[in-house]
Amino acid sequence: MGVTVTADLDDRNAVLAQAVWDALPYRSLQGHALVAGHHLYHVAPIHDILHLPAAYRVDRRTVPDGTVFASRLQHLGLKYGPLTEPMTATPIGQVADADIDALTDAGRAVWESVYTSKKPLVVEVRRAGETSGHRLPRLTAADPATNALVEDVYAETARIWLEPPEELVDLHDGRIRSGAGSYGTVLTTLLFVNGETRPLGYNSYSGLVRAAHEGMPMESLRHMARTVVGVPAEFLAYCGLERLGAFTERVLDRLEHLDVRDDFVALMAHMALYLNCLGGWNLHLFPWQVGDHLRQPEAAQ
Repeated sequence: MGVTVTADLDDRNAVLAQAVWDALPYRSLQGHALVAGHHLYHVAPIHDILHLPAAYRVDRRTVPDGTVFASRLQHLGLKYGPLTEPMTATPIGQVADADIDALTDAGRAVWESVYTSKKPLVVEVRRAGETSGHRLPRLTAADPATNALVEDVYAETARIWLEPPEELVDLHDGRIRSGAGSYGTVLTTLLFVNGETRPLGYNSYSGLVRAAHEGMPMESLRHMARTVVGVPAEFLAYCGLERLGAFTERVLDRLEHLDVRDDFVALMAHMALYLNCLGGWNLHLFPWQVGDHLRQPEAAQ
């Protein structure tokens, strides 16, 4: 869009702010809240924000416009107007007062992008005064077979990071090889894919990363992974996300060989980032405008 805003990081959650600082520069698909209100967010390619502690939390509704948040959902967020969701969040900075109007303009344009036009908008986050750039972090595993799987997941994530995955494009265009969608419907399948993809990344894989960092025994970690990732991935593969299904089969095959905690974290962190990337694209591509006739009474007046 050509819009630039400057934010100062602060010490309210210094560890999270440092993790963001160390990850710069990067680019990501810019998203917009669909339920909470006037809020921008994007998937941040930062593995550590999945588990780093948050010392200071606030109700997002109560803080000034321009507040910058780092979320355990692997998001970097920006409040630019009223919010309705009573959700606690972890602030790491504040947009300069002089840039709030530009941020508001950007927010409205991103809403149009996500809700109506479907033209992707890319955000770049960089240190002020430094040159543009982009990189995705790559974790490594000591076990060669596990590391090879990590590399494959990393490469696929990098490939689709700024370009919509063909599988999701096909799905949203109604090209569903399995025939998923009763009576030939497409919207029903899109709804269920969205409902399974987001929690698989936000909760299942991200939760496994947090549990590993918090010291859960390896056998328990392997048991939890087998319990929470297989069924939703199988369903999503049936709906068209066949690469995810193939990756998940390989993850499940590797579990019995994952005795090193760092290897487990590397694999689950890259699966989390991959799923969160898919989730971001799915939210962007979803035809939200088909429900435009359904408005709250106050908004319709």
